[in-house]
Amino acid sequence: MHAQHSHVSARVRNELRRRIALEAARLITESGIRDFALAKRKAAERLGAYDEGSLPKNSEIEEALREHQRLFQAEEHPQLVRALRAAAREAMQFFAKFEPRLVGPVLEGTADRHSAVCLHLFADAPEELIIVLDEQGIDYNESARRLRMTRDNAVEFPVLQVTRDGTAFDLTIFPRDAIRQAPLDRVDEKPMRRASLAALDELLASEKRPDLR
Repeated sequence: MHAQHSHVSARVRNELRRRIALEAARLITESGIRDFALAKRKAAERLGAYDEGSLPKNSEIEEALREHQRLFQAEEHPQLVRALRAAAREAMQFFAKFEPRLVGPVLEGTADRHSAVCLHLFADAPEELIIVLDEQGIDYNESARRLRMTRDNAVEFPVLQVTRDGTAFDLTIFPRDAIRQAPLDRVDEKPMRRASLAALDELLASEKRPDLR
């Protein structure tokens, strides 16, 4: 009897985790929340779930986000992602001397209308990038971001935010030798996937082939 009760409880908890993940995905898509932890907390509050054990993993939220986009944005979402990847390509050509790498939702295919094109750029000093923007008369906002390089080590990096033709660009500046070590991804805590311009070109080319999605 006890075993049966435990099985039912586990099933109920798993269903609640899935509902929270789906609600978090909806919030991310509609509200532009990019912080998975915040999205899952808000989703749990809306569903009246206060048990930490019922909260989904970030990977579950990402999968729910992909599912939400397939179901509710089947036509417009792929077009949006292609447009953002094309904008990323143009920016990467512009910043070619900084060995740009595309990261985040635009690369992963989970971007929405709130998403910025996120690039990692590599320079001996952040001022190198700032000089380029100033010379081109490009406005930017400066901030900083802490990224986990290992499970036990977080490092703060300068960030420049730029908007061009209605598209937001988020530029994180790393030392040149950091190109060999990607920070950990917030979803699975593995090294973040990063794409060079050549890799992005391959991705864009694959999207044009009728036999590939």
